[in-house]
Amino acid sequence: MRKIELLSPAGDMNKLKTALYFGADAVYIGGKNFSLRALAGNFTNDEIAEAVEFAHGLNKKVYITVNIFGRNDDITAAEEYFKFLEKVGVDGAIISDTGLVYLARTVAPNLPVNLSTQANTLNYKTVEFWQKHGVKRVILARELSLEEIGGINEKVPDMELETFIHGAMCISYSGRCLLSDYRTGRSSNRGECVQACRWHYEIREKDSECGYMEMQEDERGTYIMNSKDLNLLDYIAELDKSGVCSFKIEGRMKSEYYLATVVNAYRRALDAYYELGESYKENTLYQEELKKTAHREFTTAYISGYNDRTVNYDDSQSKGTHKFIANVLDGNDNKEYALVEMRNRFKVGDKLEVLSPSDSFNKIIEVTRLENEKGEEVIDAKIVQQRLKLFTDVPLNAGDILRIKI
Repeated sequence: MRKIELLSPAGDMNKLKTALYFGADAVYIGGKNFSLRALAGNFTNDEIAEAVEFAHGLNKKVYITVNIFGRNDDITAAEEYFKFLEKVGVDGAIISDTGLVYLARTVAPNLPVNLSTQANTLNYKTVEFWQKHGVKRVILARELSLEEIGGINEKVPDMELETFIHGAMCISYSGRCLLSDYRTGRSSNRGECVQACRWHYEIREKDSECGYMEMQEDERGTYIMNSKDLNLLDYIAELDKSGVCSFKIEGRMKSEYYLATVVNAYRRALDAYYELGESYKENTLYQEELKKTAHREFTTAYISGYNDRTVNYDDSQSKGTHKFIANVLDGNDNKEYALVEMRNRFKVGDKLEVLSPSDSFNKIIEVTRLENEKGEEVIDAKIVQQRLKLFTDVPLNAGDILRIKI
């Protein structure tokens, strides 16, 4: 069976290592310039080189977002950047601007080009066009259905197709939005989106005695532009048959805990699909995992065709069913305790759940004994990022995460 690439975002080096540890086959990251997530941590050139070396050492890949819509003043710097990316051996540059695609193919011919979803590719003729201009992979527009994706693959079978499978959706067509720029002067298409579509809006009545009228909430609420989150976990088989070679998770600004939870769920679902075929989805574990971290109401968007129910009217985002408690810094192999770093308050008597790519996944640890690094007993772990010895016989490894049901 052809193996599908599981592609995770990574906003910084720690998140990159988390994504790869929990089972991503590849990550996509942004540099300090030319990226549509300028507000993420992002990577310096030295860090990009380090990230590529680290991932390649695990036989995994790194793609770089260069997906702004460029201006004249960007061209000289972009030329040097493409040459640098080619030199350090990144596995592909994700580009949306036609001129930047042309520039990359000209000055860095050995740098693979992946066409960004921002280019909103919707039909096979567009894919044929980009294939003739040296593009290796097309990241399809999120507005496509399974039938349309399959039609593109049928017409252009030797083009790699990537599609988003999970994460935040944009209210605007393929993310081409002017709302952030209009409201704050920060351009979405230059990487500075403030997600104004997620805000709570009111209707104000000019020159009235009351000053404004609050938008009245009906059965659909008040978040009129707040998209639901994409969730295509139950469509792995169908997307595979449609020719998609890479499943992309959204979220370069999301937390380590979010990435660990989502990547782990999709990795396990994909592995079950390889073993069991379409019956993998009968196991509700994977969908339940996705509810354990912050998310909006889920949608399958346009995968089955036209859908007018993609807006999350009720609220901006739910907290999820579980809370991130601690990172495991050092496992408990050959000793009584694991070294953990506290991220949220917990205490003796709490029952913590293990998030891990290992067989300890979802095992419960009842906290019976905690010590600080001096060997002093701790009853209540309330010092932020304090390192603690957690005594347990549940096998833990560095990189695992501990969480608690809310």
